[in-house]
Amino acid sequence: MGCGASATKYEGETSQEIGVGGGAGMSHNANKIFDVYLVDKKKLGEGSYGTVSKCVHRTTKVTRALKTIGKKNEKWERFKQEIDLMKKMDYPSIIKLWETFEDSQNYYLVMELCTGGELFDRIVKEKKFTEKDALTVMGQMFRSVHYLHSNRIAHRDLKPENFIFVDEGPIATTSMKMIDFGLACSYTEGQILKTKAGTPFYVAPEVLSGKYTQACDMWSVGVIMYILHCGYPPFHGDNDQEVLNAVKRCDPKKPVDFPARDWKNVRQEAKELILKLICPDPRNRFSAKECIDSPWMARASSAKNQELEVTVADNIFDNLKKFRLLNALKKQATYVIARELGDKQIKELKEVFMKLDSDGDGCVTADELKAGLKQIKSLPEETVQQILSGYDYNGNGAVDYTEFLAATLDTKHFNEDQTCWLAFSKFDTNGDGKLSTKEIAQVIKDEPDVRKILPGDDSAVDNIMKELDTTGDGFIDFQEFLAMMREKRNKEE
Repeated sequence: MGCGASATKYEGETSQEIGVGGGAGMSHNANKIFDVYLVDKKKLGEGSYGTVSKCVHRTTKVTRALKTIGKKNEKWERFKQEIDLMKKMDYPSIIKLWETFEDSQNYYLVMELCTGGELFDRIVKEKKFTEKDALTVMGQMFRSVHYLHSNRIAHRDLKPENFIFVDEGPIATTSMKMIDFGLACSYTEGQILKTKAGTPFYVAPEVLSGKYTQACDMWSVGVIMYILHCGYPPFHGDNDQEVLNAVKRCDPKKPVDFPARDWKNVRQEAKELILKLICPDPRNRFSAKECIDSPWMARASSAKNQELEVTVADNIFDNLKKFRLLNALKKQATYVIARELGDKQIKELKEVFMKLDSDGDGCVTADELKAGLKQIKSLPEETVQQILSGYDYNGNGAVDYTEFLAATLDTKHFNEDQTCWLAFSKFDTNGDGKLSTKEIAQVIKDEPDVRKILPGDDSAVDNIMKELDTTGDGFIDFQEFLAMMREKRNKEE
């Protein structure tokens, strides 16, 4: 599978680095990076944008990746565009960007640390790759691309190097993340893109002509799927130009071959899906949603998923109901905590979200919630709408990934002082260790990463103060904040 190692981009420079992804609620931290994180001097990687190191949060002790970019970098303006895109992303299969820092010399990105390695490197290391593994890998890939396209974002450089595993667990049960949005762009419906971008083995033929759409991503995914099943690419050449020429000459009637010696054990449904992806006419190429709904992907359903739905959904339903009754401050604190949790800590909730999100667009609608839980509970439409109205921060009629996590977290996460302190600090903007009425309202107003959930009138904030300020000094200190976080979600239970 050495073919996946070619990292020559059709536009831009080779970049061997830790990938950067995104996450809704990503904040710009006004503090100094070295006051908040202990940074390892050893570099994990170095690329065209900057260097990557490990860092440890001084309060929570969580280990993350820190990307440092010099402001004098000639690609600085382009990098800022990439950050703007990453701020919009909030999905389980896309790597998370937690927060950014800045000083006179550098810009710093704190992001999820993934240690499981790149897709192809991992498969080579495992020396075994089953159909179950392929279904798991491609399922996550299809969903992440569908999420991007649902939000009008084209990646434009999908390749094996841009999918990495969270850890070194079994492929079939380990999360995989999409990374590196250096060539990604936003687009409008029907917009024709013109910038030639991509990597030779995976670039779509229409990109080479400089007239294409987001469908170019699906061609790249098809090439990856082809290689996963046989170990070599569908288009060959001794150098990049020969590979590109082979892509240009692709036969519309028979774009790829399936040599019997390598494909005899591959299911026909998988071959048919590959042909729907490596399709020279982008108008006839499958979308990510069509891939998710394909006969081959239908095999991904398993008894384990059904068991998960039965054993976890009851608890989640109860948490959803209780979350609706929280005061605004606690809702926001819960959101902050949810955003800070690592992949392992929310593994079950992530799997349930993926199952509820039946169309894979990164949001759970009232209909999806009702359909996903009806096997466990009989939910009246009115109840579902009440639940949604209580934790849909952005008011779009559906629930995004981090919103879902915030609404369904187990209360054990609120018993950790360090985790709660992190949330408290978000509100304590002047760092004096206490929250004023003005401070609570101001942080909601000024912070772009904080969901604007408090009503505009002062009475809402005043009511929170009356409820939580047990000492009557006009402030909420950390102990009062802790008491709020550790109360039962529903005082009436």
